Amino acid sequence: MTEQRAGLRAGPGGPPAERHARPAARRRSPYPYALYLPAAVVYLVIFLVPTVMAFYFALTRWTLFDSEFVGLDNFRDFLSEQNLRVGFRNTIVYAVVTSGLKVVLGLLLGVLLTSRLRLRGFLRAVVFFPVLVSTVAVGITFSALLRPDTGLVNKALALAGVDGADWLGDATTALLSVALVDVWKGVGLATVIYIAGIMSIPRDYYQAVEVDGGGAWHRFRHVTLPLSWPATYSVIILSFIGGLRSFDLIWTMTRGGPGFTSDVIASIIYKQYQAGFFGLSTAGNVLLFLIVTAIVVPLTYVLGKRQVAV
Repeated sequence: MTEQRAGLRAGPGGPPAERHARPAARRRSPYPYALYLPAAVVYLVIFLVPTVMAFYFALTRWTLFDSEFVGLDNFRDFLSEQNLRVGFRNTIVYAVVTSGLKVVLGLLLGVLLTSRLRLRGFLRAVVFFPVLVSTVAVGITFSALLRPDTGLVNKALALAGVDGADWLGDATTALLSVALVDVWKGVGLATVIYIAGIMSIPRDYYQAVEVDGGGAWHRFRHVTLPLSWPATYSVIILSFIGGLRSFDLIWTMTRGGPGFTSDVIASIIYKQYQAGFFGLSTAGNVLLFLIVTAIVVPLTYVLGKRQVAV
């Protein structure tokens, strides 16, 4: 009788201790975690190790063959650069202008290219094409197009009776010209993100607006704009980070000129590399990393709260 009651308590699956031990054993299996190993190795080798080394070499005066520990001297020297203030201001202006225009134009193009256009697929390919082109090639091409005497831009303006400016040689237009070229090249990626976000919105919301008598503006204002916020969030973060660390297009088109008027932090760092001050330029890279982190992390937090609220 005692054995029968014990068997009833145990149930068909065996003793309770045995039944609970099996899932615990499966949870402790190392197999699922082993799948993370390749990505962890790549992340360690590509990101963590170079980052730690950069922080160390920023405290040294180094060459390819030896190094000398100098403490915070590199950071002090880099912060005393005469054109650093101009470079920092240009970096912020460049990031704000490019990211803002990519958000606005990407949203408008996303709405257009999700509408009922006959050439919708072709236009999507045309808009995305500049993203695939090399940044250096884009910089060289637009440098030729924006030349004051032989460039096609000024020739086209002359046909309309407008005197074109020296777009890349004038201190007041150089940085803005590069920023507009950056927008032309990068707006295709923002458009693709917006297309994905808009197409994921349930059609029921648009039908509800139509039932209430709303038109195209009401559909955009009350449905597309708020419900595409996740796409807006992604575009802002990606384009703002890209703007803060932009270098290749600026260097290809203006090399920080005329003078230092279109210098950004990344171009100042590169000039230090060219001059052979490797420790000084490494300190600049560390400072740029800290600046980007200090700006983007709070921005991500604020935009993330807005995303949850929507």
